[in-house]
Amino acid sequence: MSTESLERIYTINLGKVLLSPNNQRAKRAINMIREFASKHMKSENIKIEEEVSHLVWARGIRHPPRKIRVKITKDDGNVIVSKYQEEKTAEETSKKGDKKSKDKTKKGDKKSKDKTKKGDKKSEGKPKKEEKKVEEKKAEEKPKKVEEAKVEEKPKKEEKKVEEKKTAESKTEKKSKKE
Repeated sequence: MSTESLERIYTINLGKVLLSPNNQRAKRAINMIREFASKHMKSENIKIEEEVSHLVWARGIRHPPRKIRVKITKDDGNVIVSKYQEEKTAEETSKKGDKKSKDKTKKGDKKSKDKTKKGDKKSEGKPKKEEKKVEEKKAEEKPKKVEEAKVEEKPKKEEKKVEEKKTAESKTEKKSKKE
């Protein structure tokens, strides 16, 4: 028996599952995964991890996924089918960071959006500085607004109470006039 483990990543096409009856499709998908693994790893002892099973059964017995990406590992005749999880590289994380910074600029001034849409390379540097200033101003204004809102809420509540009393009085007056 070899101590080395064989590990491969596959995308299994489960499209033929749709040929089976509605109420047996997820079961058939699991069997197809098992058949695929036995064929490619040349072993009959196959274990399908719970995550893979949950992935297939997530939308119910009638609607399994059309394709599934799995990692199949063979260890001393035992084959384990597990969910494939992509490894994130440093490049991908830096790209995501760039996207986040672009999203922040989108939330900025409408005028700066129009300038960036036009594609003016010269004007791209200036709006960024302006946007930072605008964001700083907004950050400064927010606490003030919160304080103002608290102060405004109290008079509004009092006004509502006064209005409710007036409406109640007017209703009683209308009743007395009708009688």
